[in-house]
Amino acid sequence: MNVIITKDYDEMSKKAAEVLLDVVKNNETPVLGLATGSSPIGAYQEMVKDHQENGTDYSKVVSYNLDEYVGLPISHKESYYAFMHQHLFNHVNIKEENVHVPNGLAEDLDQGCKEYEDMLKKVTIDLQLLGIGGNGHIGFNEPGTPVDSETHVVDLTEKTIADNSRFFIPLGEETPTQAVSMGLASIMRSKKILLIASGANKADAVYRMVNDPISVDCPATILRNHPDVTVIVDAEAGAKLA
Repeated sequence: MNVIITKDYDEMSKKAAEVLLDVVKNNETPVLGLATGSSPIGAYQEMVKDHQENGTDYSKVVSYNLDEYVGLPISHKESYYAFMHQHLFNHVNIKEENVHVPNGLAEDLDQGCKEYEDMLKKVTIDLQLLGIGGNGHIGFNEPGTPVDSETHVVDLTEKTIADNSRFFIPLGEETPTQAVSMGLASIMRSKKILLIASGANKADAVYRMVNDPISVDCPATILRNHPDVTVIVDAEAGAKLA
């Protein structure tokens, strides 16, 4: 696990974008595993800027997103499908048919999970982008998620629901209580993994990921079993590592 501590969010975003762009530019058919949340927004902005200034080609890029809320239509502004289009896909020349996000509206969610996992098993993700939760979760894989888990339906914890409620309560809507997420085994099949984190609220989780015994008690610790992981964090998130 290669850990890089940057001075701030902007530097973290630039370095993360460099790693992502290296894959985009140096693979004939790049396959990216992508993440949502506040952490990757800056990196996506850097990728868009590079595309606009340098014409980097995304026409052969294929993407698979980590997760999606259950019950939200893709038109909902808080869906992860909408997030990805707002921050990246609408601004580069990726083909819509090459964009894959888990289906949170499937009539049979378990079957939908199986279909998504079957897609993942037919490809090899060149680079999987991750964030990290305050409790060490990656994707929506909360503490206790089995190491051999594949794409599955997750009952969100009360803390996760509370953390996400700020995006829904102002609109008078109920915060989603379930999500579809790649499992830990799904993530670990990727060739390379890039995890990014910023802010003091992530410092404990980052420290545990690097130093705790490898255990599902802190799901991010299993990344230490992967042969090619880069962690890029800002000074606040990496404060306890020093």
